[in-house]
Amino acid sequence: MRTIWNGSLSFGLVNIPIGLALATQRSDVSFRTLHRECGTPIKQKRYCPFHDRDVDPDELVKGWEVAKGQFVLVEDEDLESVALQRSQSIDIVRFVELDQVDPVYFDRTYYLAPAGATAQRRPYVLLLAAMRETGMAAIGKFVLWGKENLCLIRPHGDSLALETLFFAEDVRSRAEIEEAVQETEVKKPELELARQVIASLVGEFDPSEFENEYRRELQTMLDAKLAGEVIARPEPVPEAPVVDLLEALKRSVAEAKKGRPTASSSAEGAKPKPKGSARSRAKKPAAKSA
Repeated sequence: MRTIWNGSLSFGLVNIPIGLALATQRSDVSFRTLHRECGTPIKQKRYCPFHDRDVDPDELVKGWEVAKGQFVLVEDEDLESVALQRSQSIDIVRFVELDQVDPVYFDRTYYLAPAGATAQRRPYVLLLAAMRETGMAAIGKFVLWGKENLCLIRPHGDSLALETLFFAEDVRSRAEIEEAVQETEVKKPELELARQVIASLVGEFDPSEFENEYRRELQTMLDAKLAGEVIARPEPVPEAPVVDLLEALKRSVAEAKKGRPTASSSAEGAKPKPKGSARSRAKKPAAKSA
């Protein structure tokens, strides 16, 4: 597995050689901005509106905005004075129960891969086994790309996963939402019906059952354009009518009792859409008359 950072995982006096590897990667289609007339990719220029001219890279400097339109210039030497010491160690500072860490603090997931020869992997396997047996996760700190990171390390199958965490100051307060919720009362009949709707949709979470339908349709549309087909614009989706909450819950329960498939069962029994689902909406260009 390709790693982006190599170092050690330290707890107590134990050092475990590890590598940090990306656990997730977006597969979205990306676009470039082109000049419509010739199809050439557009280049962004650095422009100073005060001097009305483009500026070279050596004329640029960082600025910290202290008030609207007022900046303090920050030189590279200033940043070097507070730069973190380069470290190749993830230092575990505390073990906690995993459910104590709210997922809102999770930033990005990485895999921790054991490094070195087979004999050097024993500490990695030992820590993994101990954390699985105790149900604990580890809180640590490390430096990545010049920035200090808070992280959580947890067992993930037969491996260790590392979640970079937001610091408390980075998480926005939810007090305003909670105040609004506390001011609203829920009626018992509504709550009972809501429970029935939830019960009708209960199932196991299997990530493979869920597909990014937009991504699939987008790729199909791009393939159709590449083949020279004309894409028909879809009909606008009508706005959903406003329905009384209690009435909507009653209808949902009634549909569930009729044997309407739940999210899990429909995923199991649904047939995959043909790859040409979007292309079927495309119109072939008319043949040119002689």
